[in-house]
Amino acid sequence: MKVAIFSDVHGNSIALDALLAEIADLGGVDACWVVGDLVALGPDPTGCLQRLMKLENALFVRGNTDRYTLTGELSASLPVVSDNMPLADVQQVLEMSRSFAWTRGAVSAANAYDWLAAIPVEQRITLPDGTRVLVVHAAPGTDDGTGILAEMPDDELAGMVQGTEADLIIVAHTHQPLDRTVNGVRILNLGCTALPLLAERRAMWTLLEADESGYTLERRLTPYNVAGVIQAIDDSHHPQAEWLKSRYA
Repeated sequence: MKVAIFSDVHGNSIALDALLAEIADLGGVDACWVVGDLVALGPDPTGCLQRLMKLENALFVRGNTDRYTLTGELSASLPVVSDNMPLADVQQVLEMSRSFAWTRGAVSAANAYDWLAAIPVEQRITLPDGTRVLVVHAAPGTDDGTGILAEMPDDELAGMVQGTEADLIIVAHTHQPLDRTVNGVRILNLGCTALPLLAERRAMWTLLEADESGYTLERRLTPYNVAGVIQAIDDSHHPQAEWLKSRYA
């Protein structure tokens, strides 16, 4: 059993194409697990949807920005608009709102609204050796919030994984890779395919290989055309272009 696991594509079809091409070069996989934040914030939500919906044997979970795209919600981390709010903060909220509305239009035009809306918050899989896997975007039970961070102490992590009935928990959301074990539960954060938070500008993904004797996880980094992404942002007339380009600078 060989599985490609990735997350946080964020509408970046250039990074997604590079990742999928590397998977093909490796001889392909038996399945793909895609761990949320599929289309919002990037320049090509339609192209990403077209590629992702055609993946064979694919398993998806919902990310917070997938939900924002469908519902019009915004992140709780954004400031609340008020009468005395600084103009820069108001502009940030307005640009983010326009960005999700723009993405929702692309999703609807691609006839993918119902497909995206049907993606669940969590998925569970049992590997051939009996390892119980929980796949979720941010943390057990949620697609949002702080997520699972490297600086969290063991007791906080233990509380988050308690009662999950999982041996391996695969998350994303923070865009920061992580591999920790607490109370016998291994927690893997995939990092991100696109929209980098760290200095790393390659697409992060993980190759899982499993059989009756156990499993291995290999973190992989796939180069992609960052300059091409920046050009695509301009070409798409993205409503949040300057902020988005700054993430790839």
